[in-house]
Amino acid sequence: MRAMGLSPEAIARVSRLWGKSAARNGGRTHVLLGHLLDTAAVAGVMWDHYLSAGFRRRMDEVSGGRGRLWFMWICGIHDCGKACPAFQAVDAAEAAPVLAAGLTWGRLPADRQKRWRHDVAGAALLRPRLVAEWGSAESAGWVWPLIAGHHGAFPSVRGLKPSHREVQGRGAAWEEAQRAVVDVFTRAVGFDDLADVRPAGALRKAEQLALSGLIVMADWIASDSRHFTGVADAGLVSFPEARRRAEAAWERLRLRGGWRDLALPRSRLDPLSVRLGVQPRASQRELVQRAWSLPVPGLMVAEAPMGEGKTKAALAAAEVLAARFGLDGVFVAMPTQATSDPMYEQVLRWVRTFDPELESQVALLHGRRRFNAWWRAIWEGKQRPDGEGPAGGGGAGPGFDPAEDDFGVIDEDADYGMPPQQQPGSRDHGDAADRPAHWFLGSKRGLLTAFAVGTVDHLLHAATRTRHVMLRFAGLVGKVVIVDEVHAADVYMRQFLVEALRWLGQAGVPVVLLSATLPPAQRQGFVDAYLSGVLGRADVSQPVPEPAGYPCVTVAYGVDGLPVAESSREAVPSWRKSAPVRLAWLPDADPDGVRVAAAVREAVADGGVVLVVVNQVDRAQAIHRALQDSGFDGELHLLHARLCSAHRAQRTQTCLRLMGPQAGDARPQRMVVVATQLAEQSFDVDADVLITDLAPTDLLLQRIGRLHRHSGTRRPAGHRLPRVLVTGVAPGGNGAPRFLPASKAIYGEWSLLRAAALVTKTAGPLAGTHGDAALPGAGWSIPADVPGLVARAYGTAELCPPAWGEAAARAAWQAKESEREKNAEGFLLTRPREWGAPTLEGLHYAGSRAASEEELDAVVRDGDRTVEAVIVRRTADGYRAYDGTWIGVHGEVDDDMVVDRLLGGTVRLPARVTQAAKAGLTALPGWAGQPWLRYARALVLGEDGTALLGRDRVSYDGLLGLVLERG
Repeated sequence: MRAMGLSPEAIARVSRLWGKSAARNGGRTHVLLGHLLDTAAVAGVMWDHYLSAGFRRRMDEVSGGRGRLWFMWICGIHDCGKACPAFQAVDAAEAAPVLAAGLTWGRLPADRQKRWRHDVAGAALLRPRLVAEWGSAESAGWVWPLIAGHHGAFPSVRGLKPSHREVQGRGAAWEEAQRAVVDVFTRAVGFDDLADVRPAGALRKAEQLALSGLIVMADWIASDSRHFTGVADAGLVSFPEARRRAEAAWERLRLRGGWRDLALPRSRLDPLSVRLGVQPRASQRELVQRAWSLPVPGLMVAEAPMGEGKTKAALAAAEVLAARFGLDGVFVAMPTQATSDPMYEQVLRWVRTFDPELESQVALLHGRRRFNAWWRAIWEGKQRPDGEGPAGGGGAGPGFDPAEDDFGVIDEDADYGMPPQQQPGSRDHGDAADRPAHWFLGSKRGLLTAFAVGTVDHLLHAATRTRHVMLRFAGLVGKVVIVDEVHAADVYMRQFLVEALRWLGQAGVPVVLLSATLPPAQRQGFVDAYLSGVLGRADVSQPVPEPAGYPCVTVAYGVDGLPVAESSREAVPSWRKSAPVRLAWLPDADPDGVRVAAAVREAVADGGVVLVVVNQVDRAQAIHRALQDSGFDGELHLLHARLCSAHRAQRTQTCLRLMGPQAGDARPQRMVVVATQLAEQSFDVDADVLITDLAPTDLLLQRIGRLHRHSGTRRPAGHRLPRVLVTGVAPGGNGAPRFLPASKAIYGEWSLLRAAALVTKTAGPLAGTHGDAALPGAGWSIPADVPGLVARAYGTAELCPPAWGEAAARAAWQAKESEREKNAEGFLLTRPREWGAPTLEGLHYAGSRAASEEELDAVVRDGDRTVEAVIVRRTADGYRAYDGTWIGVHGEVDDDMVVDRLLGGTVRLPARVTQAAKAGLTALPGWAGQPWLRYARALVLGEDGTALLGRDRVSYDGLLGLVLERG
């Protein structure tokens, strides 16, 4: 400051400005310039050890080759707005020296709603200077929102005008101090002056969003007083000291990136044959070769039959894309929590082949990850499933509390709806370099890990107009994004998926979409969305050529401002030849499932494995009960969403062991699995016979994909040919099908009518079966018929007989789909007409939505709201877990193993009791000190084993799961 010619008075004033108060910073004040330099230093370490090569390259391009320096500056300058009365007055003890130095203010507004936020104040003081000293309103226009939005929401330019004159600071003293903060910081970081900072170009809007998230990340790390102790004497503040602190903090937190400049594979197919150890199939080769041929990052859509090995091909393609375009990791999005777990274990094995230490950089992102043995072994230091002992040298430390660590330690930001930091020493993660970074477990940070597997919701969250959306999006940029079973997104979720594809396309993020049953219209929609992002226009429509066959790969990218969409030019053979699958009707629209149970007994009379997939939990329970009551003498399993976590995990593993690709001699002679939609996709089992409720055609084909799935499986002579019995429907009036009410509620009548029409063409009319379910039709050729069936099911040509009322059903379906699309619009990150805007200014035009994770899940899923509860039983001596483990008079739990057992009783409650559950279920008193339990709802079953939720009597049966009886 002296070298820059500041007056002694100005130096004294700037030296008094505080950035972190002693009350919220571990007892030690931290001057504002110290925090700015700490944040810049953290950014420098992030550049060296975290940012992908591709993003570093873009930063170099827009800064004229000074990407690292510019990145440090933009991250550090974020809090310059704290140099204003509105912030300096927040803490009376810290304000006193500021006032004494001559930086005064009058009466400030007391209304919290009108409080002048320091993020907006920073943009307000910086924006006019950038315009003046850079000589470019355009350059300033994309930079100031990065400062204004660093607390989670981007205001409009109109929001930069304070409602009260005092809050920003009046008079020469304030003006001089505010200029000095910016100038001194800028010089200390390494620029000559503010004019020297002017960028040579502009990042695209999606890249700006990612940069904004990285600014937040740097700020949160630099705000942790355990690693950045307060420095009250400005004379002790320097950038070299800030760098030393940042490097030590980075090492202690064990933060790191992923591949870090991944080398190109030695040969084109090495990612498949060497890395994954597979004999490449034609469809896998096609996807990997396409990854090699893309001239720029783009979208890849791989369509191939169930069991073809799409996921392994996608991982191999991800390695190629990452090496070619400078990417640092992968996010694999799965449709459900249940499908995420096996994928997590597959990604773990894959990542280890690059470097065993990368294992600790793979995160599992869903609410039940605690029940995944591999996640617990790596992230909590528990016993490995392979018996090799704890991973990484110890657990998360006795004070680790992911539920508590929501926004990071941002001290004074508690005044803006954020919690104060924890006290120093509240956690002890140790210093082992190969252990995972628990910092990433905080809310909204999961995608920032180098490698992540989780539900597709995490991708959709990054396309919502919610607070800190930039942090989620920053976790996607620099990765390859893989979305498995992409067809599983319904029309509401698809709005967020399409929005995400736009942003990812503009950010240059390669995306690989996988599906066995993708309707052509959806493929086209995904391509147009991605290209809209690439070209920065909302109206891109680039027709996708008809693929030469099935399997196939479609790619989309932009070159020289022009869109390109290509599909496989030659037919790609499937790894197994198509075979006829015989379909027959089993007319039954009664929820009790008695007829289905009888058909099951008949199907396994001489042995065999039968998979029953129905559309309703109550119906699955009824079928299981009917089989059990009839004395079924084989293996019998029930799998649905109302099982508690422990039972669901155990049964899933049992089914995979007995019916999976490695079953071998363990495969039972007689076995029945009764399941709901959980068995529809990403469930690698092989059944001899499938009995399924009617579902939309693509989902029906997914279920058929569990039939005769594995080569070499030994089957009884009567089951050599795959056979499907379609039920859940019965003849109605005028020959029209009559559906289960639950099926109509879930899928709508139109898609069920279309599916019924297609089944009728091979199985004959429903009314013509005369109750004979054993008479098979000609069948479908699987997989050859899959794309044609899906295209016809979702095409425009009428399929149904006139008496079925298809036109009216279609009109009703279209109206509902349009309504659901409109419902999603209010939560999308951008409005379509604003997609072409070049900056983030006004992105949160109507505020931010969803204050909690539960609310955010509700934003991206349009179904009826549901909640989870932990089953406990009240007994004479206190409470017990679902499995009988005693947990104390008030539910006290002081043992980690008991917590596991208790949480194993977590169950998702059906939508019809959600309101009653929210109103009546809370945590037990003894759970207050348990981070995993204190926010949980306890479903307390009385001594009779039941509880009343609204009008429903609820119980939990060890075989049937959660049972509801309407009162």
